Amino acid sequence: MSGLLSIEEALARVLARAIALEPERVPVDAAAGRVLAEDVTARVDLPPFASSAMDGYALRAGDTPGQLPVVFRIAAGVPAERDLAAGEAMAISTGGAVPDGADSVVPIELVVETDNQLEVPSPVEAGANVRPAGGDVRAGDRVLAAGTRVTAAQIGALAAAGVPELLVAGRPRVVVLSTGTELRAPGESLGAGQIYESNAPMLAAALANAGAEVERIGPVRDDEAEHRRALERGLEADVLVSSGGVSVGPHDLVRRTLAELGVEEDFWGVAVRPGKPLAFGTRGRTLVFGLPGNPVSALVGVELFVRPALLALQGAADPGPNYETARLGSPLRRNGGRDELARARIGRDAEGTLLEPLTGQESHMIARAAGADALVFVPSGEGVLAAGETVRYLRLG
Repeated sequence: MSGLLSIEEALARVLARAIALEPERVPVDAAAGRVLAEDVTARVDLPPFASSAMDGYALRAGDTPGQLPVVFRIAAGVPAERDLAAGEAMAISTGGAVPDGADSVVPIELVVETDNQLEVPSPVEAGANVRPAGGDVRAGDRVLAAGTRVTAAQIGALAAAGVPELLVAGRPRVVVLSTGTELRAPGESLGAGQIYESNAPMLAAALANAGAEVERIGPVRDDEAEHRRALERGLEADVLVSSGGVSVGPHDLVRRTLAELGVEEDFWGVAVRPGKPLAFGTRGRTLVFGLPGNPVSALVGVELFVRPALLALQGAADPGPNYETARLGSPLRRNGGRDELARARIGRDAEGTLLEPLTGQESHMIARAAGADALVFVPSGEGVLAAGETVRYLRLG
């Protein structure tokens, strides 16, 4: 396939142009999906004090077994009014602060309390059921590293560690531009030769999932003046993603118009199926992707190139694409000239994860693609990938 770049070379060219955006500070509870621009350290020990791991009684292990008076009742947020003396016990709730003088907690179900007298029938081990101060993290320790994309669980960890706000990379502003006189919005009546627009909502959803702020333009008719106006507007964003119009037909106006507007095309054409007629270029710091009009081709282009570019703009340490491995459920024929991404369903059997390719792999079959949650990487070559063979795949969504 003379003139076509490999997936790896095309991705390297894209990532070389994807320079991280200026960072900004956001409240920790607004940071889901954002990428950290600096390491984050704990402001306090976590837990900040020794606490009980369960409902029970705080005491000294050396006083057990035996009978002990219950001198105070500790609730979460209500610490003891004094230290625990030898020969005493204090009732304590889960999360309550273990009083000074106590070295263990005995669960409530293992003892009997009668008239503020506690009967402890068996010895208790020192340190039992006590969460030590700083046992999770110490003040000043790193909780998350720069380049991490923040998840919901990590927001909880950061909030618990006393972190009120985070320095994160800016969110890329992306314009999704769809072209084609034949396109109509879902719900409208279709005339002869017309189809419903599917690429723009699909692309907008995928790019928002990658952390972008997305604006949609179009569909734009196959008219030079309309293309120019729409593309000029799109080039004001950090990333312009167009759908359709990048092939060589008389109505494929996107590449020519972009060149007239000062976009330097880096490459056109990647040795991948589907998705070969993909264009990439830049104008200043704006990244410009011209995706094919076929829906599945556009989806493959997003997963292989656009999503990694968006994550790189956000400073992600590993922008991907992040392949996983699993066994193939049924054979897939290899393509002699191009790597292929085949749609599949992720399942499991007794031996682990299993990928079952879907029927109908043509690039226009978007309805069948709805049943896929994985793209199986099929390297170019002769023959087939056999059932049971370990392959690489990208998880969709």
